[in-house]
Amino acid sequence: MSAARRSGVRDWAEYCAFRAALWTLERGSREQAFRRARLYTRLLDRAIPRLRRVGTVNLSFALPETGAGERNAVIDGVFDSIARMLVSFARFPKINRRTVGEWLRVEGLEHVQGALARGRGVIFATGHLGNWELSAFAFALLERPISIVVRPLDNRRVDAFVEARRGLSGNKAIGKRDYVRGILQALSRNEMVGVLADQHDQDGIAIDFFGRPAMTSTGIARFAAKTGAAVVPGFALWSDAERKFILRFFPETGISGVIEEDTRRIHQQIEAVIREVPDQWMWIHRRWKR
Repeated sequence: MSAARRSGVRDWAEYCAFRAALWTLERGSREQAFRRARLYTRLLDRAIPRLRRVGTVNLSFALPETGAGERNAVIDGVFDSIARMLVSFARFPKINRRTVGEWLRVEGLEHVQGALARGRGVIFATGHLGNWELSAFAFALLERPISIVVRPLDNRRVDAFVEARRGLSGNKAIGKRDYVRGILQALSRNEMVGVLADQHDQDGIAIDFFGRPAMTSTGIARFAAKTGAAVVPGFALWSDAERKFILRFFPETGISGVIEEDTRRIHQQIEAVIREVPDQWMWIHRRWKR
C-alpha cells in the first residue's frame, strides 16, 4: 500500500507501537534487551505466518540439501538476527566513538583504504545480511560518514524517525527518487556510498542467484563503470563467540564494464557470504518472485 493511501490512524498506531518497542529495548543490559527483542520477533513470526512460509520455500530451492528441521532452524536464526538489529538500532543514541567497540569491530579495512586512495569513490556492495544498519552507523564513527541509498518506508512517521536516527553518526541518506544524482555527486567527491544490492528489482536483469534466476538491479555495476569507483563488499556479521558484530570488508570486486557480467560477479560474492552464515540473511523476503 502506498503512503498516499494509508490510513492516518494506522500510521499513528504503527508509529506508537514501534517507538514503544524501541523504548523497552533501550532499557536494561544488552543481553536483557536481546531477550526482549527475540520475544518481539517471535510474536512477529506468529502474527505473520506468511514470512516463515516464504523463507521455507526460498530455502527449499536455494539450499535443497537442507531438511525441514534445518530450514526451520535457519528461519529461527533470521528472526534472532532481526532482534539483534532492533536492539542496536534502539541504542544508536548511546553508541559513540568510545562505546562502538562494544558492538562491532572491523576486519579488512585495508581494502577500503586502498580503494579510496585511487580517488574515484567507493561503493559498498552489501545486503540484508547481518546488521546492515549498524555497519553504516558504526563505520561513520570509526572512520568517516558515508551516504546510504534507502527506500522510504510506507509509514512516513516511522520513516522520518528512522532517517533521523540513522543520521546520528553523520551519515547521509540518498532517497531512491533522486539516487542517481546523489550517488554521482558523492563518488565525484571520492566519498563512499552504501547500497543494499540483494533485493528483487523488476526493472533489473535475471542473474543466477543460488542456482535460480533472480531479477537484480544493475545499478552498482553501472555506477562503477561510469565513474571508475571501486566496489567493495562489506557485511556486519554476528559472532556468538565475541558477542558482537564483525564488519568484514572483502577485496574489491573487479569491474569489467560488461554490466551483466559485473552484476553477476557482485552477487556471487554476496551469495558466498550468505552461505557462510545462512541464518543471518533475510530469507523471509520474496527475493525470487518469478
